[in-house]
Amino acid sequence: MPRHVIAVAAIAVLLGGLAPAQAGIVVTVDKSAQELSVTVDGAPRYHWPVSTARMGYRTPNGTYKPQRLARKWYSREYDWSPMPYSIFFDEGYAIHGSYEISRLGRPASHGCIRLHPDNAALLFALVKERMADTTIVVTGERPQKARARADDDAREVRRHRVHRVNRERREAPREAEFAERNGWHNSWHDSSGDRRGQQPFFLFGPPPTAR
Repeated sequence: MPRHVIAVAAIAVLLGGLAPAQAGIVVTVDKSAQELSVTVDGAPRYHWPVSTARMGYRTPNGTYKPQRLARKWYSREYDWSPMPYSIFFDEGYAIHGSYEISRLGRPASHGCIRLHPDNAALLFALVKERMADTTIVVTGERPQKARARADDDAREVRRHRVHRVNRERREAPREAEFAERNGWHNSWHDSSGDRRGQQPFFLFGPPPTAR
């Protein structure tokens, strides 16, 4: 058999062995980075921020197949919270849309994997077409509390700064009005004698005699 025929056959065998590994939809959730990525037939398709389990709850690691889909769903366990575009795996856990968009990118859920509703709709439609061909992989660990604490500290600093500025703005007019009403305003700057005998006011007494 000619060598080029053998070479072509060998390449075909190799490609045939790689095709099953690359085919299908792979949804990978990285809890450490709080990110979800989607690969379709070996090609990267989407990359989105998520929220996995916060302190006291868990999002289980492992490799799963989607068990059922629900376009509209409400959590009976957690005050009927809306879970649009739910993709259930490992019994009660799901990848679903969440309206707490500001928390995406850090742990915030009771165990589910939260997505922006728009992104959840895209993923739902993709998986619905190829549900049997979809794999969900959950990896990583819950990020340390340091990042969340740093965010909270930054918000607290901003809150105090705004409060201080607002307080100063409120107090300044009252202080000026009080000084004017008691005849203290600019009295120690008046050297023309037009203040009709008003004496300078010094908070801690008159200034010392110059030496």
